[in-house]
Amino acid sequence: MTVALVGGALANKAGNAGAAWTRLSWLSGLRDVGFDAHLVEELAPGLGKEAERWFRSVTTAFGVADRCTLLRPDGSTAAGLALDDLEDLAAGAALLVNISGHLRRPRIVRRVARRVYVDLDPGYTQIWSDEGLMDLGEHDHWYTVGELVGTPWSTVPSAGRRWRPIRQPVSLDAWPVQPPSGQDRFTTIAAWRGPFGTVEREGRALAGKVHEFRRFAALPRLAPGVFELALDIDGADQKDRALLEEHGWLVVDPVPVVGDPHAFRRYVQGSAAEASVAQGVYVHLSTGWFGDRTVRYLASGRPALVQDTGCSRTLPVGEGIVTFTDLDQAVAGARSILEDAPRHAAAARRLSEELFASHVVLGRLCEEVGVAP
Repeated sequence: MTVALVGGALANKAGNAGAAWTRLSWLSGLRDVGFDAHLVEELAPGLGKEAERWFRSVTTAFGVADRCTLLRPDGSTAAGLALDDLEDLAAGAALLVNISGHLRRPRIVRRVARRVYVDLDPGYTQIWSDEGLMDLGEHDHWYTVGELVGTPWSTVPSAGRRWRPIRQPVSLDAWPVQPPSGQDRFTTIAAWRGPFGTVEREGRALAGKVHEFRRFAALPRLAPGVFELALDIDGADQKDRALLEEHGWLVVDPVPVVGDPHAFRRYVQGSAAEASVAQGVYVHLSTGWFGDRTVRYLASGRPALVQDTGCSRTLPVGEGIVTFTDLDQAVAGARSILEDAPRHAAAARRLSEELFASHVVLGRLCEEVGVAP
């Protein structure tokens, strides 16, 4: 069986169940299309036993512990294959899918026959690379989930690369369609500040998700008590939390409700729909980004009301996926979903099958880069 490697961060994002689903979806997706797929992670300096425990618990929960390796900074193995064995595996591998360029160890990366960089943060990645703040490493092909990057509709710099579009894959078996939850509840899962903050491009400040949430804080005016956020928000941001609650958002602690991958899935599937904004960078540079969390709502038969990042140019919207650019559009979209939930739910699942299923996304990737399982 043809070997493929996935480079991605699990232990480095300990406690982040959404990030775990993201990385392991690429692993399971490559297995779905016929590869003997292995995940490799390099632990950042300063992280220790808690991060290693998260790695082991998550990979065990997904049933892939025997296909996942965690390396410490000194090259010793925290879980999985010894470094020498991993290098031998890489030497026989046909494909490396390197998520955010995480895997950097030259003796592994350079041994793989075909190396693919996958950008999950369009705009940030290209700006930082263009400004010399980020090394994109040694790869043969460059993909981004910002489907408009490199087109006339987006202002994201190319950073000297030809970027191809790719969508976030989902294993449909892991995210089966669910019957109605019985609750008219729009939800999403978010970190208020996010990991990156504000970036600047040509004198313009490009902000994160917090500023977009403030713009749409009044969305629950349509139906108070229907909109819920599993929100990681610092105590220093209590004014923002109060703003959300005053407008009718129910803000819940994400740790008990989405603190592990199984809880994350239960929360998504226990919702009626998603309602979410996007990072300001994704929106204002018109990246065409569409989130992996949203793809899991769709697969579960849960429609999505999401801020338009330019994705309406590349995706069929209006049923199952409803996009908005201003508050009035967001309110109208929520009303449409509430008034015809079965139609939107059926469309959500259909779109996940047609556009985001792992065999569709990764089958196309393999064809484009010339690798067969």
